[in-house]
Formats: sequence, structure tokens, C-alpha cells
Amino acid sequence: YAKKFLPINTYPKIDQKYSKYKDKVLSPWLYNTPSQILRNSAVNWFKTYQNFLKGLCKKPKRKKKSNKGSIHLTKELFYFEKISKNVIRLFIGTKKNTIGYLTLKIHRSFKEPTSIRIKKRNGKYLVSFCYEDGLDESELLSQKDHLNYLKKYSRKDLEDQTIGIDLGVKIPVQAGDDVFDFSEEQKNRKKAKEKYIKRCQKTLSRKKKGSKRWQRQKHKIAKAYDKISNIRKDFCHKTSFSIVNNEKTKVIIFEDLKTQNMTKKPEAKKDEKTQKWLPNKRKSKAALNRAILDKNWHQVVTFVKYKAYRAEKAVFKISAHYTSQECANCGHTHSNNRKKQDVFICENCSYVDNADHNAAKVIKKRAINLILDSGTELSKRGVLLDRGRRAENKTRKANANRAHGYEMSKKMVKAKVA
Repeated sequence: YAKKFLPINTYPKIDQKYSKYKDKVLSPWLYNTPSQILRNSAVNWFKTYQNFLKGLCKKPKRKKKSNKGSIHLTKELFYFEKISKNVIRLFIGTKKNTIGYLTLKIHRSFKEPTSIRIKKRNGKYLVSFCYEDGLDESELLSQKDHLNYLKKYSRKDLEDQTIGIDLGVKIPVQAGDDVFDFSEEQKNRKKAKEKYIKRCQKTLSRKKKGSKRWQRQKHKIAKAYDKISNIRKDFCHKTSFSIVNNEKTKVIIFEDLKTQNMTKKPEAKKDEKTQKWLPNKRKSKAALNRAILDKNWHQVVTFVKYKAYRAEKAVFKISAHYTSQECANCGHTHSNNRKKQDVFICENCSYVDNADHNAAKVIKKRAINLILDSGTELSKRGVLLDRGRRAENKTRKANANRAHGYEMSKKMVKAKVA
């Protein structure tokens, strides 16, 4: 629904009403949609916008027709029907407006949900919903509770039950003495799909944008990217499962890596005398960025966090500064300790180890020292910090004020222009 259909210098009201947007001429695609679906979408949008004003999330965005959209259905819009042992049908629609059904293959029993969300991605329909599994999460310990409880432990107990995890490029996950990497089959499949994508992109560039052949070719590329994404996700799930299900491990420590900052493009610089562009090694940096993003560090941490929370295990982060240059044996820190990418040789005590294995030991050692220190504080992001070192980030109130000010200033600018 375009703004041009509103009176000059006016904006749509922020509420849950949707009837004003239904019009046979201006929005026939909304007019023919069942009212229950419009109601659910309006309620979800209003809730998200209220959370944005409170500083809890970002502003809801407009979505294109080609974007990965989803639809929220409540109980009166669907029902399940069992076809065979592992196959069920999901009927969608109302008595007046029957949309159709989806055939689902189930792998475990579940309680019938009160609401579902349907999403179409690369020609496939995905159905997601929540149901109670019997675990009372209100009784589970928070990160602060875990920290207070672990402070009572001795150093020896912590050393036996703590594992440090180093995230890298050559070795994606070094968890103590265990190494987790993509299998050879997964690596070969990813390489094959990347070559296929390049070939398809060349073909796509020769087709007319918006045509049916262009859309079919774009769909092929999207399916190939989805396959690579599924390989990465499979690796993250299996790795996180192995880490959390280790019976000896009770405390899991990660580095606080800023992946977004690490994968930024290098800035272009000019020579002050000649005003010519200086070389900034952007090609090699782009290759490093691709290698970092390919390992899915953030997803590994996210999966470990939620699985460890349900398994009643603690997950913390520590500062990542100089973890790759510090010696786990004597504590000597220098850049010359790591002259090669995969070998660590200490200049002070001549300790030799794999660089990632040494970093995992350093992460574990630092975390134990911080846990036993009475002055250690826990940030909102779960990072163990010394007292007085940015333990608290921006508050919700500050974020809410910023969001409200941003909206007001934008409206004032538009009013002046008009």
C-alpha cells in the first residue's frame, strides 16, 4: 500500500487496524486475503513496532514480493490429518476460503500446536511451530547464577570440567584436544556448488532481467546457495551436539570475536603527494573474509549456547586479545611466538604446540582466572570482564530513546521538504 494514496503530510496510524488498506482497486491482493491472516499480520507488526520503540529490536522493514516472506496462521486456519504412520496432511484455509494442503513427513511425535508459521524458500514450503516438551525452563540457571555457583569451585575442579574453544579459519573449531572440521565429502560438495554458482551467474548475466528464464536461472542459483548453507548448518549442529554432550565438560568458554569488524573491507587510501590510490590488499582481504564467513563461527556459538542452556551447562566468553600470541605454558606474549600460521613456538620457554591448541589452552586458563577472581563481572553479552571494564552495555532506555528520536527527526525532515 503506497504512501501516495494518503493525504499530503500525513502518515498511517500506528495501530492494529487493517481495514483501511483493503481496497478492490488499490490493493486487490489484500482484498482477497482472508481477514484472519490480515489480523495476525497486523498484530505481529504492531508488537514488533512497540518493541522497536522500547529498544528491544530493530524497526520492522517493508518486504518485497520476491523476499523470503512468511505467514502466521492461528488455530482456526489449519488442521492436521494423519495419512499413514509417518505422513500427515496440513489443511490450510477456512470454510469459505479453502487454500489447499501440504503433505508433511514427520520424524517424531508432537502435540498439535495452536499456531504455525509457513515460509516458502526456493520452491519448498517450510512449516515451523512450537510446543511444550515438558522441560520447565524457569528452573534452569542463568549465566549469572552459573558464575556465582562456579566461584565456589576449586581451581582443580574447574580445570577438570572447563573446555576452551578456539575458532579459526584452517581449523574451524578447536575444542580442547578435539578438532572439528568439515568432512572431505562436505568440502568437495561445497566446492562443486561454488563452481556451479559461478557458471550459473554468467548465464544469468546474459538473460533479460525479470523474464521467466531469468527467474528460473535465479532460482537455480538460490537452490545451490541453500545447499551450501545446509552443509554449514549441519556442521554447526553436529559440532555443538558433540561439545555439549561431553559428560566431563560443565563449563564452555569461547573467544569474544567481533566477526562483523573482522570481515570489513579495507579502506581505500590516497598518496598525499601524488593523490594516487595506494595498494590496500583488498583481494587478499576479500579471500580472508570469505574464509571466515564460510566457517559460521557465530552459528556454532549460538547452537552451543541454547543446547548448553537446556543441558544445564555454563557458556561464557572472554576477551580475544592476544590469545593466539600468549604462551599457555609460561604466559609470555609476543607476536614472534607465532611466526607460522599453524605452529606456536614460545621465545621465552621454547614451548612448541599447534597454534590453535595453544590458543584453546590460553582461553581456558584466562576463563578460570576470571571465574575465581571476586572482581569479575558478566556483561549482557555473556563476556567475563574485570571490574570497571565496560561490564554494562547501552541500556534498553537509551536504545528506546534513540529509536524514538530517530522516528521523530525523520518525520520532521519529511515535513520540511514537503
